[in-house]
Amino acid sequence: MYNEFEFISTFLTKENNFMYRSDGYRVRGKDSMYELIPYVMPYRYDASNSVTVDIDLGLLQDYVRKCRSKGISMNHMSIIIAGILRVASQNPFLNRFIMNRKVYARNHFCVSFVTLQPGKTSDTVSKLYFNLDDDIFTVNRKVQDAIERAQQPASQNAMDKLMARLLSIPFLLGGVVGILKFIDKYFTLPFSIVHASPFHTSLFITNLASIRTNAIYHHLYEFGTTGIFIAMGQPERKVEINGETVEERKIMPLGVVTDERIANGHYYGRCFRELNRYYKNPELLETAPEQIVKDPDVKKKNPKFIVK
Repeated sequence: MYNEFEFISTFLTKENNFMYRSDGYRVRGKDSMYELIPYVMPYRYDASNSVTVDIDLGLLQDYVRKCRSKGISMNHMSIIIAGILRVASQNPFLNRFIMNRKVYARNHFCVSFVTLQPGKTSDTVSKLYFNLDDDIFTVNRKVQDAIERAQQPASQNAMDKLMARLLSIPFLLGGVVGILKFIDKYFTLPFSIVHASPFHTSLFITNLASIRTNAIYHHLYEFGTTGIFIAMGQPERKVEINGETVEERKIMPLGVVTDERIANGHYYGRCFRELNRYYKNPELLETAPEQIVKDPDVKKKNPKFIVK
């Protein structure tokens, strides 16, 4: 009869089980240092890099007004998400994650964000799935629909239902959470739980400007697979020297925290330059990208991409 350690050992020797996750595919690159880094920095808080990205708020507001003149209710968060989505469609490493010191390419692109609920003391977290070729109008529609659903009385999403079930057994809560963490690290959680978990996401974003709070560097959760966290701060005025003149601009600071194990500094630098180009000209996001760049290190034939 197997004890628990013999069972785990037997399970891990089965290649299909060991390589399989419900939320992604194992990748093996040619860079040995890239494979080694997760062993040197096994935790996300070890591998977190922080940077502030200043967005020209005047350009964003001009675009929002342009959309509203056409009857489209565009918001700032939709623009931020659409920019990240477009950059990820051309730079697939942004949609990777580390689990148990191994690198995986996510088989979907999703975004978690906090939604305020009127009349309630607590907030909820909405989680949305996107195609990599979604344009800014599709992104905005999904975001607006999610916010409207969350603000309806007695609204409950998948996360709320999962939390309610866990809290219904308080005397077992610690053990159940521990088991979920163990399964997530060494095996794989069912996608139904991954779907309900806000911590298993390509991007986690919070709009602190909505509560008049400055941008912060939010930590990356050790539980789950979050690789990027963005905090939108309240607008600020910034003085810049342009030649011989001094100009004052209104900017929106983004506090961005990334997991450096999924991409190196050169890769992130290129991504931030592309992101800045889209935020200066959001019209570029109105059409689908010409092509989607697939992760070159996914060896599985015909990998599936999940959209809910």
